[in-house]
Amino acid sequence: MTNNTYSDFRLYKRLLLQARPYRLHIAGIMVLNLVLIPLTLLTPLPLKIAVDSAIGSQPLPRFLDIITPDVFSRSPTSVLLLAICLLVIITLLLYLRGFGSSLLETYTGEKLVLSFRAELFRYVQRLSLSYHDKTGTSDSTYRIQYDAPSIQWVAVQGIIPFITSLFSLVGMIYVTALIDLQLATVALAVSPVLFLITQVFRHRIRREWSSIKKVETRVLSVVQEVMSALRIVKAFGQEDREEDRFLRHSHDSVKGQMRIAFIRGEFDVLIGLTIALGTAAALFIGVRHVQAGVLTLGNLLMVMAYLAQLYGPLQTISRKVGDLQASLASAERAFRLLDETQDVVEKNNARTLSRAAGGIAFKDMSFAYPDRPPVLRNISYDVSPGTRVGIVGATGAGKTTLISLLTRFYDPTEGSIQLDGTDLRDYKLKDLRAQFAIVLQEPVLFSTTIAENIAYGRPDAGPEDIVEAAKLAGAHDFITALPDGYETQVGERGMTLSGGERQRIALARAFLKDAPILILDEPTSSVDIKTEAVIIEALERLMHERTTFIISHRLSTLANCDVLLLIEDGCLAAVYSDVATALKEFAAFDNEGRITLLETTDAPACDN
Repeated sequence: MTNNTYSDFRLYKRLLLQARPYRLHIAGIMVLNLVLIPLTLLTPLPLKIAVDSAIGSQPLPRFLDIITPDVFSRSPTSVLLLAICLLVIITLLLYLRGFGSSLLETYTGEKLVLSFRAELFRYVQRLSLSYHDKTGTSDSTYRIQYDAPSIQWVAVQGIIPFITSLFSLVGMIYVTALIDLQLATVALAVSPVLFLITQVFRHRIRREWSSIKKVETRVLSVVQEVMSALRIVKAFGQEDREEDRFLRHSHDSVKGQMRIAFIRGEFDVLIGLTIALGTAAALFIGVRHVQAGVLTLGNLLMVMAYLAQLYGPLQTISRKVGDLQASLASAERAFRLLDETQDVVEKNNARTLSRAAGGIAFKDMSFAYPDRPPVLRNISYDVSPGTRVGIVGATGAGKTTLISLLTRFYDPTEGSIQLDGTDLRDYKLKDLRAQFAIVLQEPVLFSTTIAENIAYGRPDAGPEDIVEAAKLAGAHDFITALPDGYETQVGERGMTLSGGERQRIALARAFLKDAPILILDEPTSSVDIKTEAVIIEALERLMHERTTFIISHRLSTLANCDVLLLIEDGCLAAVYSDVATALKEFAAFDNEGRITLLETTDAPACDN
């Protein structure tokens, strides 16, 4: 399991390491944000010049007097014109900086999110099926789609404004202190109070956001489940029930958002009140200094403008710490996904494999899902290359699990499985899985064209190869009868096609892959008798000179097997080499619905 400790510092560090490839872009954003500081400091200057030098008789600020031509200081009108020109120039520069910063922030932020999502998506595909069985697909979907943008919120919209605000704060304090040190000191007295308030509320906000993310994941899970099983929902008339389930989880999310809003409201009120008290104290002292002749009215206005801008960064820093808690909660969830341990790992020195002969050996192999009793126990059997192996047994006996172990969707908890005399765990995963072609009971098609679905296992296949595979699978005729032929879009999960059509496309995919080992998991169970005959004919061609494992409850599908394995209660209960005789016996069942065993078998009885 992953480490439970995810401190703010650890999350910031990991997010910044994640953003490292875009460090130059982030540096550019930082520079543009730092340019804002001198422009912000210059913003009150035109007002001071207008009040003190155009309306009053004070000289221009010294640095401005040095760089400004004499024509601008000859009369009050020329000084006013100077103030207006400065106002226009500063405003224009502010907007140009904002435009450039917005473009760079958008580009960098989107690239960061895309890169982070791609890494999460790549990793989640490599996690074992047991992880997905346990957490569900909606959890991973939410983390990839909605938690990944946390890197943009933190690296671009969080840390950069935070650092810029710190620089702005230092600049404002320096300038204010030059004008009136006492005012600057009074204004800064609120900083420890703001820090204390922020620390108190930060943990509360983080906990609430973590809870909301979990609730929103459950909401997404409901939507995903219902939409993927919409035919069942409609068939049983359960639309209202599912809507109630959706609303129940959604209301939990609303309650969480309201709690966040209430906490944020408290936080903002305390921040605003603290700053207002600081501003009031500074105004009181400033007015007394004007009355005493220590400050000019223009300097007081300038100081108050600076104080407003000084409190802006302080307020930004305090609020950013609160705002970032939602992003940190998302970042924590994303990194927890990346920190999940892979159950099926590839060895560093794994062997390459081009094309296997197809010999399979189960060596005293057992398997159990985490925290559950064994599903398979002490399976031992050797399969020669090119052998057609039928696997039979009652539902839940462990047949599909046995097949899943062949492709290393899971690893045995005891013993081993060998391919051509080598443990499956010693091969490179990609090379190992390239040796298998799989046809499932419910064929899996993707929302793309028929041609792309057939070529899924061999993307570089040419049109001629795709057509040939479709012909071998008995699919060419119905495909060419469609308006768009091989370019027909099959829709989500191929639902625009019939079950038999989807199954034949899945067979064509297996033909095109041309793998040495074939796995057929109930390939004819969901089709009618006529379609079954077509598929069995195609299967005969597909199984030729290939090691084949067939799981089926239809005796006709098992008729051409060389051997039958009976799995019962997770054990290899019997091995039948006389398939024809065995199939006749399998036509009868006992009172509990289990297949009747032959008295003479080639395997020992299951040792419970």
